[in-house]
Amino acid sequence: MEQSQALAVVRSLANGVDPESGEVFPPDSAYQRPLVVRALYEAASALERMERFERRKLQMPPKTGEPWTEEEDRKLLAAFDAGRALRLLKYGRINA
Repeated sequence: MEQSQALAVVRSLANGVDPESGEVFPPDSAYQRPLVVRALYEAASALERMERFERRKLQMPPKTGEPWTEEEDRKLLAAFDAGRALRLLKYGRINA
């Protein structure tokens, strides 16, 4: 199941609606209990955060957040010592 599908199902349940039939749950349904509704809204919020993170991650340069390899570190230091480090940095990694 895709995250967007899961989010739609959780939102529907949180709103008291059967995601498959579109029918409103009866007032005595477990899906209408305040604790359950709050938990479902928290779950929907967590899924939304995950979706935003995934979209943002797709816009980031490759290897963002990953540690530099020893080779990349060595190249960066050599370039910095030579006074040209900034020109060699590209997308968070050495472009040599």
